[in-house]
Amino acid sequence: MASNYDSEFCGNLPLHNVNMIQPHGYLVVLEKESLNIIQISENLSDVLGISAVEIISSNFSDYVPQKQIEELKAKIETGIKDKIPVSLTLNNIELLALVHARQEYFLLELERVQAEDERTFINVFQEIKYVMAAVDVATSVQDACEIAIRELKRISGFDGIMMYRFDENWNGTVIAEDKSDALEPYLGVTFPASDVPRQARELYLRNPYRLIPNREYTPVRLYPVLNSLTNSFTDLSDCNLRSVAAVHIEYLGNMGVTASMSVRVIHNEQLWGLIACHHTKPYYLSFELCSIFELLSSVVSNKISSIINKEEYGRVADLQSQRNSIIDHIYSDRNIEQGLLEHDENILKLFNSKGAVIFNNSKITTAGEVPHNDMLENLHLWLHAKEIGKVFSTTTLPDIFDEAASEAPIASGALIIPLDSHNGNYIVCFRPEVVQTITWGGDPNQTINFAADGKTYHPRNSFKSWLQTVKNTSLPWHKDELGVADTLRSFVYEFKTKQAI
Repeated sequence: MASNYDSEFCGNLPLHNVNMIQPHGYLVVLEKESLNIIQISENLSDVLGISAVEIISSNFSDYVPQKQIEELKAKIETGIKDKIPVSLTLNNIELLALVHARQEYFLLELERVQAEDERTFINVFQEIKYVMAAVDVATSVQDACEIAIRELKRISGFDGIMMYRFDENWNGTVIAEDKSDALEPYLGVTFPASDVPRQARELYLRNPYRLIPNREYTPVRLYPVLNSLTNSFTDLSDCNLRSVAAVHIEYLGNMGVTASMSVRVIHNEQLWGLIACHHTKPYYLSFELCSIFELLSSVVSNKISSIINKEEYGRVADLQSQRNSIIDHIYSDRNIEQGLLEHDENILKLFNSKGAVIFNNSKITTAGEVPHNDMLENLHLWLHAKEIGKVFSTTTLPDIFDEAASEAPIASGALIIPLDSHNGNYIVCFRPEVVQTITWGGDPNQTINFAADGKTYHPRNSFKSWLQTVKNTSLPWHKDELGVADTLRSFVYEFKTKQAI
């Protein structure tokens, strides 16, 4: 990529300090002890019927029934810090609120109760139980993703929903989708990391979903501009109502999307993917329906994590079994090279390699498809010069060792296991080149386009498929393989040490 906007630019935008919210809700900041109002979104005047200037410094209890104030205080006193749900009535208008407890103040997000969208508890419970049951029958990650988006589309009514999975570089590939003809299909398409940059990903760890009912909204400012308790902008990191960066609004427009909702998928406390929901017209989801999405985010995350963890457990058990067989062979043969290479259970099978070389005590032993001898000798000199003392892997050996370029078809990937780096003793397993064609959603080199002034910027305006052919690259080495490689290294080193005594 010509420019890594994910880290160099997009990831540094202050998304939490926008000081504005979307207009489908209201925001109130209260001093902790007194519940005096110190900051509001300007549209709260529409609810209370008085100006923002009049509202500031008044007490929240002036507008809310005393019983609700007592219930609010009781919930706050439980010690829960974030997103405490409460029902409030302001000026005879029913509102649903989420309370965020900060060190110096309470922040309340308010949304009107939508009578036409009200659902009974049993309706909501049945919807959730049905989706949980549907997802639970999945036996693979792909099945879980396809079932989840199908059921969420049925519940929500969005024009389209897709599952977006991140890779190790935070590029996201659409692995499942369910869309109407009104939206472009993106199944199999990869979007560059800057489309969901670092700071946005971090916010998804704090917020299960992000709703934009209408990208053509007019942002609502906070009044006064500064929070008087902190003398700074109010941190809106955890607020569902937080206004959206202009570049993202333009991005949605370029996709032909008017309303959107993104729901996180978590695995091992890391962002694994996003469920992206799109609509061609303005589309507001009630608080109740958003709550269903929030809960099902956890359901889908848990199911995917369960499947992945089960697969990893099976893979680790298999790797350990193969490693133990190899160790037994080395013991019985009393020979490292023979034990590693000359049995059905060998390091080629263990590490899914097509070839391997062992540099041990000035001797070179090979198995399978390996580069020519001159390159192996030069590789040995290169490894010795680098003094690689820990297990090291690469999927792009030609990028770090020039001579490997001519041998890329059989040695694009390398797993290097140092037995004694001081004396130049190494095991190297090779993986062949796997030529890949990546279908990008638009040219990944033009994710951000700067105007002539060098300050104004815009997202790419085309999502037309852009093909990239990746060469000189092997299949990746899994972390479990690296872990087994490290334990094998420890055993062989100990075996060599005992032999030398």
